[in-house]
Amino acid sequence: MFPRPLTPLAAPNGAEFLGRALRRALLGRARAGLVGPPLLLPSMLMFAVILASSGLLLMIERGILAEIKSLPPRPLSREGAAWRGTVPKPGGLPLNAGDSDLQVRQDVRNRTLRAVCGQPGMPRDPWDLPVGQRRTLLRHILVSDRYRFLYCYVPKVACSNWKRVLKVLAGVLDSVDVRLKMDHRSDLVFLADLRPEEIRYRLQHYFKFLFVRDPLERLLSAYRNKFGEIREYQQRYGAEIVRRYRAGAGPSPAGDDVTFPEFLRYLVDEDPERMNEHWMPVYHLCQPCAVHYDFVGSYERLEADANQVLEWVQAPPHVRFPARQAWYRPASPESLHYHLCSAPPALLQDVLPKYILDFSLFAYPLPNITRAACHQ
Repeated sequence: MFPRPLTPLAAPNGAEFLGRALRRALLGRARAGLVGPPLLLPSMLMFAVILASSGLLLMIERGILAEIKSLPPRPLSREGAAWRGTVPKPGGLPLNAGDSDLQVRQDVRNRTLRAVCGQPGMPRDPWDLPVGQRRTLLRHILVSDRYRFLYCYVPKVACSNWKRVLKVLAGVLDSVDVRLKMDHRSDLVFLADLRPEEIRYRLQHYFKFLFVRDPLERLLSAYRNKFGEIREYQQRYGAEIVRRYRAGAGPSPAGDDVTFPEFLRYLVDEDPERMNEHWMPVYHLCQPCAVHYDFVGSYERLEADANQVLEWVQAPPHVRFPARQAWYRPASPESLHYHLCSAPPALLQDVLPKYILDFSLFAYPLPNITRAACHQ
């Protein structure tokens, strides 16, 4: 009934090696006397395809930019092709005819996930994970038994609206448009609430999905929201960040004026596995190698992807994904470009490896922060 889950495929480079190689490439540039920020990396498609074919590391070190031809289609199973009578597209997903951008993006993600997750030592199952990582994963997967799906929520990727949808599907809310402050725990079922045998059954038989966002845009959104609007975060995290990274801050800063570079310095010193969920890498939140997700949606095409998922799980026709509020102003590419170009290049070079799997697995481009790009 649902798109088939991904299956592992071996590839020559390990996931942990990506971060080490990126650091080594940057150090190599420094030793060679090359100044300035990292070299210009190619478009999203080129970046992800080269990674999936094990050429990303060579490209980073040598600055190779080459044309990448369209990906050849991958055969779809008879079961998948017949599912809902839709048009089969590359990657095994039934997509709308003519949606070539989604077709290519999904195929790139599928291939890259198979390549990275097929490495020796990568988890194949949540029980392959250390206890702490498994606990984080199970606490972020929401369950709908009525509609037989699992959703791994990622903060700052419309997860509040998805939780609202789950509450409507469960009959707790009458409509996704009800104006109530979102309670992120009550009336929701998490995999962590269930027994191991119940967890295994749902992982094997339910439709599984998550939504992702450009990693740096997600960080900027978290920074603006938590340190610009939420007093609890200003007191708990902001004050500590100012004390650590601002000369002459004093013993009791308010924490309401954290700068973006200070936030990045804090991230450099944090263990990704122990970060707050709002800036923890998606890889650590949702473990896409340990859980074989059937669909990875994009924040960039949120409404279309979300409503496609609702169709797949056979939600009632009146249940739709909430429209973005008129007052909401998401972090824009222009704002992200400004903040990245205002940050010290060496600081960005230290931050990027912590999120390299989010960039590569989900086919997002590394930022272009060359001097030329930043002065346009």
